[in-house]
Amino acid sequence: MTAFRISEAAELLGVSTDTVRRWVDAGRLTAQRDEHGHRTIDGVDLAGFVRAQAADPDRRSEESSARNRLRGIVTAVARDTVMAQVDIQAGPFRVVSLMSREAADELDLQVGSVAVAVIKSTTVVVERATPGPAHRGRAVP
Repeated sequence: MTAFRISEAAELLGVSTDTVRRWVDAGRLTAQRDEHGHRTIDGVDLAGFVRAQAADPDRRSEESSARNRLRGIVTAVARDTVMAQVDIQAGPFRVVSLMSREAADELDLQVGSVAVAVIKSTTVVVERATPGPAHRGRAVP
């Protein structure tokens, strides 16, 4: 079973450690204490929490078959006469979209705007991640 410290869970979710602590304190996430007294969150519990957040009807459109939605802030927009490149920072993830300039103009995409990157792909490569620095050298029950 994989267990994550508060800081590791925060990094995975793209939020602050204080946010994860508040979720635990409010009972939204279940945490246990390890042998050193540190709060840890079971990987299965963390996955269930994330799934529940994604299932929130206010967070996705029912009018689309796309299920991969990353809400973030527009950090760059480069327009030419035909195309536009839009960079979105969604938590720890940078998403780059190439679209028509007309679409970027219609959406009024500007640096600092909030946008949702909706991703529909027939090919998604999944790699097993190695433990982060905070996770190395620690026995996980």
